[in-house]
Amino acid sequence: MTTISSDMLSALNGSSSSSSSSSSSSSSSISQTQNQFLTLLTTQLQNQDPLNPMDNAQMTSQLAQISTVEGITKLNTTLQTLMDNTNATQAIQSAALVGKGVLVPGSGLTLSSSQSAGGYELASNADAVTMTITDSKGSVVRTVNFGAQKSGLQTFTWDGTADSGEKAADGSYNISIKATQGSSSVGVTNLQLGAVSSISGNGSSMKINVSGVGSFSMSDVRQII
Repeated sequence: MTTISSDMLSALNGSSSSSSSSSSSSSSSISQTQNQFLTLLTTQLQNQDPLNPMDNAQMTSQLAQISTVEGITKLNTTLQTLMDNTNATQAIQSAALVGKGVLVPGSGLTLSSSQSAGGYELASNADAVTMTITDSKGSVVRTVNFGAQKSGLQTFTWDGTADSGEKAADGSYNISIKATQGSSSVGVTNLQLGAVSSISGNGSSMKINVSGVGSFSMSDVRQII
């Protein structure tokens, strides 16, 4: 079980306090706007020309204007509250990923104890998918023909066996995947497996840090392992 640090709890609590403060400030703004309008309208009525008083149409128009402003202000407050709640949920979800394996965009492949795993995402169906694994020098170590594959997320494992039949040494490798449908190329996104070491940022822009890979947003995570 992943333990959420005290800093994370403080950040979340701080976000919550900020949301409450924002809501209170917006309510105060609405009340202030109403008071200003009523003061202005009262002054206008008191100082109007007796020979040319404000008619009902003018009064109704001004009341409608203040009602519209008030409605827009309340709508903005509601939207801000929804955004704050969404950001807080995202922060909690991101924290829960610490220590877990994820598939994110990347072309790296780590071989450890003759075991490795990765993935790729196809933009559409393909009748031929080929993966080439190269070492740090760019030399081809293994070529794998996956055959026909459907669109979407696909995963694979590699036991370190090279094209020569020998076992490749543990370490870092790279993958390159080519997919075609007939004579047309199919879009491919290489996916790399890594462990989430920490999260960073704030509620509106959370980043998950994947060891040895980089920082990503929640939308970059294709699969949690």
